[in-house]
Amino acid sequence: MAVKYSKDWDIEQYYDETEPLHHWLLRKEFMIAHKGQFSEEYLVGLARTFINIEMLGCVYPTEIMERVAELSKDIAAKYRESKKTKIQRTLVSAKSVAEKRFQ
Repeated sequence: MAVKYSKDWDIEQYYDETEPLHHWLLRKEFMIAHKGQFSEEYLVGLARTFINIEMLGCVYPTEIMERVAELSKDIAAKYRESKKTKIQRTLVSAKSVAEKRFQ
């Protein structure tokens, strides 16, 4: 029998006003999807780890990467799909701009 954890806690208390809104919304979606499957503290940590991996490119031990990948596959896929329709920045080196300017 699987262990059930409390769902009687407020996800909103973990909003960090210094965090970009799109990070918070994705982290919140992750916590909503898995609330009750893990302890509150563990889920909050997993959600932060998910954001660190997805948004910042952080790398963790294999077991953590696999667990977060499994838990976030639908959420991450939806997020990545939504990014495809947004304008992407293209960075150009100063050298290439200077070379084009003097051709």
